[in-house]
Amino acid sequence: MNFNTCLLHGKNATRYPDGATLVPVSLSNAFRYETIEELERVFSHKKAGYAYSRIGNPTVAAFEQRINELEGGIGAVATASGMAAVSHTLLNLLTPGDEIIASGCLYGGTIGLLGDLEKLGIHTHFVPRLDAVTIRAAVTDRTRCVFSEVIANPALQVLDIRQAAQAAHAAGIPLIVDSTTATPFLCRPLSLGADIVIHSTSKYISGSGNAISGVVVDGGTFPWDSRHFPALQDFTYAGKFAFLMRLRADIQENLGGCLSPMNAFLGTLGLETLGIRMERICENALKLAAALERAGVEVNYPALDESPGKQLCEKQFRGLGAGILTFRAGSAEAARKVINRLNYACIASNIGDVRTLVLLPSTTIFSKNTNRQKEDAGVYEDTVRVSVGIEDAEDLIQDFLTALESAQI
Repeated sequence: MNFNTCLLHGKNATRYPDGATLVPVSLSNAFRYETIEELERVFSHKKAGYAYSRIGNPTVAAFEQRINELEGGIGAVATASGMAAVSHTLLNLLTPGDEIIASGCLYGGTIGLLGDLEKLGIHTHFVPRLDAVTIRAAVTDRTRCVFSEVIANPALQVLDIRQAAQAAHAAGIPLIVDSTTATPFLCRPLSLGADIVIHSTSKYISGSGNAISGVVVDGGTFPWDSRHFPALQDFTYAGKFAFLMRLRADIQENLGGCLSPMNAFLGTLGLETLGIRMERICENALKLAAALERAGVEVNYPALDESPGKQLCEKQFRGLGAGILTFRAGSAEAARKVINRLNYACIASNIGDVRTLVLLPSTTIFSKNTNRQKEDAGVYEDTVRVSVGIEDAEDLIQDFLTALESAQI
């Protein structure tokens, strides 16, 4: 099946009770059994089933299965948010003294999380551009993983997944990617060599800005050696499922960052239109970026002809770009004027909505980061981030050009 057909007719999209075309919403906290012995087996993970919705829930499981099928993994674990997905993944693998190699072009919240991990004795080596050369140069005997966004938010730097995976594997470590901005429609990182894929499904997958959620997918190809990953030593019996087993049975249970069934339902509902939305969003983003460029604005969009990410867009993203673009207004004051003069773009901090959203990253999503961290992430005081929606492109272009003209840019 092709992508959009799989969304509606994949093996995990048609197996709902009583012939339902949508996944039923199970809002039960706990699940009843006929005997205590049955419940005990479920609690000890010796029997399939649900005991308590913090640990597992049928609606959440259906969402996990749908995402896993699209990504081509061996299993997925859904979380309360995208940041929970990132934090649970790293805490699942790492212990004090371990090190991470990460791109400096990360979302501000992720940079903040890595700063918190420093307090736990887990160090991150940030590199300006993640590739085979920088990975090899940064690897030490304490390095345990490489982490990057597939399309950096908001720097829009594009990761060469295959190259990064080969370099990470040569060092005996996994490549973990946040593919939120790429989505399974544009790219399937596991097929290109990545080992773990993370999504903030609050964004393009849910699609309407109505649910906070995240998910972690394991490709099942990395050999989880307990000598290098002592955190997994109690789960080595699970073989290739060791990462997933600890993530679900230990980290998820104990930290409690579970996804609510209602948000899982909304994520599943949004997932079914992901393909057609992403096509429209990427088409609109390219048209808007090109129009701004023709107007003399300094635009950053990976699918533009002069962009350093153009070739990778052709190779990795169906020839499409992304749903985000940024531009520089010349000054913070000018950026504020443009933003405040827009009619159709909502001033909001999300991305991936059906509506076009706009903000000033330096004073919002990167407000807690240092000036150096902002610059490494492509964020300056005059940087405007635009998450393009599904409106008519002509209306968006006119809106932005009018705002720029009225702000005298």
